[in-house]
Order: sequence, then structure tokens, then C-alpha cells
Amino acid sequence: MDVIETRIDTASDEYRRNREAMEALVADLKAELKKAREERPQKDIDRLKKQGKLPVRTKLDLLLDRNTPFLEIAPLAARGMYDGKVHAAGLVAGIGVVEGHEVLVVASDAMIKGGAVYPMGVKKNLRCQTICMENRLPMVSLLDSAGAYLPLQSEIFPDIDDGGRIFYNQAIISKMGIPQITAVMGLCTAGGAYVPAMSDEVIHVKGTGAIFLGGPPLVKAATGEEVTADELGGAEVHCIESGVSDYFAEDDAHAIAIMRKIVKALPAGQKARLSTREPRPPLYDPKEIYGIVSRDLKVPYDCREIIARMVDGSEFLEFKELYGPTLVCGFAYIHGYPVGILGNNGILFSDSSLKATQFIQLCDRRGIPLVFLQNINGYIIGRQYERLGITKDGHKMVNAVSTCTVPKFTVIVGASFGAGNYGMCGRAYSPRFLWMWPNAQIGVMGGEQAAGVLITLKNDQNLKAGLPPMTPEEEDAIRKPIVDAAKAQGDAYYSTSNLWDDGILDPADTRDVLGLAISAALNAPIRDDVPGFGIFRM
Repeated sequence: MDVIETRIDTASDEYRRNREAMEALVADLKAELKKAREERPQKDIDRLKKQGKLPVRTKLDLLLDRNTPFLEIAPLAARGMYDGKVHAAGLVAGIGVVEGHEVLVVASDAMIKGGAVYPMGVKKNLRCQTICMENRLPMVSLLDSAGAYLPLQSEIFPDIDDGGRIFYNQAIISKMGIPQITAVMGLCTAGGAYVPAMSDEVIHVKGTGAIFLGGPPLVKAATGEEVTADELGGAEVHCIESGVSDYFAEDDAHAIAIMRKIVKALPAGQKARLSTREPRPPLYDPKEIYGIVSRDLKVPYDCREIIARMVDGSEFLEFKELYGPTLVCGFAYIHGYPVGILGNNGILFSDSSLKATQFIQLCDRRGIPLVFLQNINGYIIGRQYERLGITKDGHKMVNAVSTCTVPKFTVIVGASFGAGNYGMCGRAYSPRFLWMWPNAQIGVMGGEQAAGVLITLKNDQNLKAGLPPMTPEEEDAIRKPIVDAAKAQGDAYYSTSNLWDDGILDPADTRDVLGLAISAALNAPIRDDVPGFGIFRM
């Protein structure tokens, strides 16, 4: 492969200003992540200590193999929602290593509202189950939850993507032969009782763990019977009498020790094989990405420069370099894994769409995972381009992205607008994982463009009605709220809060995160048994 020769002047004023802007965004990101990890009410910290329970991060430290990475999923989910303190949607989740096995861990954070399940907590749990099924990862759950947050029960209970879907997915995961192991470390009430009940193996902590369909207050209201949580569904009840639980634990630390033994005894999974090679770092410092990425999304830069700081040895075999230049496609290695990379260098035209379609087909046929680097305002529009067939050529690209079966990974490194989000493998196109950089923006279109469309439509209406065009003041009255709303609802934090992505990344960490994600994806077959694509309209 050819080494990408950088053309970046790291001493230039433009590079310096870009770097300063990105460093500020990364500092804000780290502050937000620290807040989500550490901000807990003192009364809840004290309550946990009094109960003899461990904080969720301490549990993870005991569970995961030492000096191994943990790829956290959606650490800023629900940011700014509810009262602003339901950090990470009330649970910590991610992919880690336990006794040498890659597993997906989901752990309740009992210091957030007693572990109550909020709507975004349900959505995050469902996302984790999707990751589990797509990547065939054993699922390890550390439960301590007061159950559904009842004031928002209508957003948790009835629909296809609400709480009941969690148990449906558990049944499907079981049918797929994927291990599910649960430690009951606190309350598992009502629907939450089905999580351990539908798991393969259950560890139950003495004194604090309890499983029941209806808790003591509901039992008293319904039957008049007075009973404690431990009498109703404690470890002795379910380990000795009902058989719901399989292992009796004295405390949280003991439960985690048992959990590690269970995972260790799991059969060694046969990971999918790729034509790997010895990993090598890039020739250029990944932190140079800070100065390469423009501080203004409107200002372009060459995506080859960020590829050079992500891939092994900064080596890249570019495909159709002279054709469809607004999309860069090519082969590389990330941490020794072969990948096909698609990166935007401008708007998508017919030629770049056709180039993408062919490249995706090649990678799919050869079993090479795909990495999409999104910085896209959409597909070209206009009379000339419609006559040239941009609609059907864009369709070919979308078709290929939708129907290829190799693992796909998406990083939104800048703009992600309109159908460009679709063609470059946005969330709706089932990448195994999707992340954003802190400078990224997402939406149907940018705020200025959306405002311009509405102003044009209003002036057209005025013309038909025989009225004069709007004054500049009237145009501003339309433009400002639209631009403000697009800015607020299109930034990376709004996206990650709503779980439109799996987290916001420090750009310098992207290479390592992709390596971890590809490794996790190889626990599933690299592709399915149905080769081929849909109908490409000619």
C-alpha cells in the first residue's frame, strides 16, 4: 500500500486556530464525561454505603480483567433530560474482557434515582441487546433497580420499542445460543423480575438482592399481606425454594467473583477470521487531527489527512482515485484488521455514488469490514443532475449500504445532513457502531438552508397572492428560530443524549475505538450466507 504523504503545515495559523477550537471541544467533552461518571447525590452515596453495596464503577473494576480496555456505550445518554441528573440514562454499559472473554456488560447505577428505569434507560438497554445479537457477545447484567419510573410509565410500557421488548429480546438472544448471566444485587421488581428469570444463570446477593413481580407495598395493597422484600423475594427464597436463582452470594464482591467463574467456564468462542497483519501505529500523531478538521463545517479539508492519522503505517490503497473525487474510497488496516474506508471530500455526485457502490460490493464479497467517515451535506441537486440520474445513482449506493453483510462502522466527523446521512451509513442503516466527534452536526439540512427554503416558499406564496416580498425584518423573524433550533437539536450532545449514536469520541481516540469495535464484531460471522444485493436501477 502507499503511504499517505501529508500536506498539512502544522506551523500555520489556520492549523493553530483549528487545533485550539478542537482542544476546547475535547476539554468540554471530558468535563461532561467526568460529570456523568462522578456526579451523584450525597444521600444516595451514603445510602449505598449503609446497605453494604458497591458503586457501579467499583463493580466494573472487580468484574473486568485488569489492564484491559472497556468500550463504554452511550456514556452521555439522557444528558440534559428529565432533571438533568439521570446520567448515562441510569446504567453503565459497554464491551469489556472478563476471564479472557469479550462480553457486553450492563450495570444499573443505584445512586441515580435508586436505579429507577427511565424511558431513555429502556432505549439504552435495547441498544445494548442489539449490540449483543449483532456481535454474538455474551451479556452480563449487574442489576439493582427500583423498577420503572412510574410518572413516565406511558413512555416505558406499551409500544414495540418499550420495556416489554427487553424480555422479547432476551428470548431471542437465548434462542441464538448467546449466554445471558445476571447478578441480582438489589431490587428486581415487576417487569424487572423477568430479566433474571429469562437469563441462563442467576447469582443472587444475600440481604440486598430481591426478585418479585409485585413488591411489598403492592402485595399489601392487593392482598393485605405484610411481608418484607427479603421474605418475598430474597436470596434464600429463590436459591432454596423457588429455584429462580442459581448461585447464593454473600455480598456484591462475592457475586462478582462467582460471575467471573461462570464466564471463565463458557466455551471459547470461535471468532471470525480476517487476513490480519501485525499492527503498526500511524506515521503521524493522531492528535494532529485537531488542527486538520476545520473549526467551521463550511470549510472543506482533505479526508485523506484524517485517514493518515487513523490507519496502520498511514498506508492506504486508494480505489478509483481519479473518478468521483468527492468521495475517497480505499483499503487500509486498523490495529492489524483490514478495512475498507469511505470518506467524504464534498457532496455526493453520480460518479462518487457509483464508485461507492462498486467499492462496497468489493468489500462485501471479500469479507472486509467497512468504515464510513461522514462529513456530508447530501447528494447533489438540480435540473442537470436529475437528468444525469442522481436519484437512481444515489439509490444504488443506499441499496449497497443497506444490503451488504460485512460489519459496518460509522464515525460522523463533521456534517451529517439529509440523504447523505443515509448513503454514508447513518444509524438507520445498522452500522455495528456509530460515533460522533464533538464538532459534528446532524439534521435533515443545516439551519441556514432550512430557513432559506422556508423564506423562498413564503415569498412564492406572497407572489401568487399579489403581495410584496417579505422585508429583511420579516425574513429574520423566520430565519432566527429555525437556525437556533437546528443548532440546538443538531449538535453532537443532542444526538448522543437521544442515543442516535453510541457516544462522542475524542478524535485522537478514534483509531483505538475502531480497533476495539472490530475485535468485538468478530465474535459473529463476518458475513451471512446470503450473498448479493438488491436490484440496482440502471
